[in-house]
Amino acid sequence: MAEMLLEKYKGLVAKHLDDRWTPQEGYTAEELADQLAAADLPAGTSLPLALEEFYRAVGRCEELMEAHCFFFDPDEFIVEDGHLLFLEDEDEQFAWGVPVEALDVPDPLVRRRANSTGAWHDEDATVGEFILDLLDFSFEEE
Repeated sequence: MAEMLLEKYKGLVAKHLDDRWTPQEGYTAEELADQLAAADLPAGTSLPLALEEFYRAVGRCEELMEAHCFFFDPDEFIVEDGHLLFLEDEDEQFAWGVPVEALDVPDPLVRRRANSTGAWHDEDATVGEFILDLLDFSFEEE
């Protein structure tokens, strides 16, 4: 499958950290596959392309992965409430995920769960849009 957002994600290092991207910022495809195999996921679960590319580009870059909210390490992915969870806020009030039935979509819509009620709400953004907007927000000048 053709790359979709990989180069844009790599550009986040220069944009937000004023540094040059190196391959050590992310996972290789093989490393990511090994990490996913270690996660407690139903058999055959795969990441949408937009989320896979994010981890391949910057999945080891703590400054981005823990900037405002916390992106799960690939071996920590979990399916709950019919969603693959990949992000949680620092107070654990909200979690973000992708509906399991949309995992084969290259850049599916993101949903947010209020952990106190279990209610899910649409974010009205795809995985790629959501990640890029979240990191822009996280690094805004105050």
